Amino acid sequence: MGTRWTGMLAIAWLLPLLSAFAADSAAPIVLRTVQQSGAIGKYGAPGEAQMPGLCSEILTALERIDPRLHFTGLGTHAPLRRIERMLAQDEIDVFLCLLKSPEREKQWRYLPVPLYRIRHVLVQRIDDPTEYRGLADLAEPSRRKPVLVGQGTLLREALTRAGVVSSAPPSEREALKMLAVGRSDAVYGQDVNLLRMVRESGFANQLRIAPTAFHEEFQYAVVSQQLSPDLQLRLTQDLQQLEREGVLKALADKYK
Repeated sequence: MGTRWTGMLAIAWLLPLLSAFAADSAAPIVLRTVQQSGAIGKYGAPGEAQMPGLCSEILTALERIDPRLHFTGLGTHAPLRRIERMLAQDEIDVFLCLLKSPEREKQWRYLPVPLYRIRHVLVQRIDDPTEYRGLADLAEPSRRKPVLVGQGTLLREALTRAGVVSSAPPSEREALKMLAVGRSDAVYGQDVNLLRMVRESGFANQLRIAPTAFHEEFQYAVVSQQLSPDLQLRLTQDLQQLEREGVLKALADKYK
């Protein structure tokens, strides 16, 4: 009787703990993020359903394969410099997608799964036959008309290191308008963004993507240094699953 009673007491004591564990294991994991303003290759144009942006679609795929995951804050749009500060100050938990640099790696953590490859390319006017084979070719003409590039990007730093004079309009869309009317002779940027921007800018019959790829690199998911190692591992494993299943490649191909 005593042994049986002791066993019943033990079960009664464990039940609340097991219930709490079960409830916790089923609770949603809410991670804060934002959209990058003006980057329609990554996050699409407002109201766009068919092509909501490559990074936006990766977030949706993560929620699909890991139903406990939920990303909040996608209604908030911020420029890249503001997003970098939010990551560094732990105001957001995760952001897709970002290029690597030694300085950035000191401020937040990069998950090891490459999301997609980008090429640094130029947009020129269709009637401009000039061929630029490397950044050095841009340096001298940029002194007459600066090359246009996105604000606060690593790409602008690359131009500066190569001695290329650049200017950063408020958005790539504005940069294409300036190019179309002759205020610049080139817009430098990522192929994923520029390909779509040219198609949707209203200047598709005036502008072209030049064939030269000046540099290639990968975009990554980044997380705040305050995000727990368990959640970093969970996100990494989810991204690895998307990579194994060919989802990342299929999405990247969709936006070429």
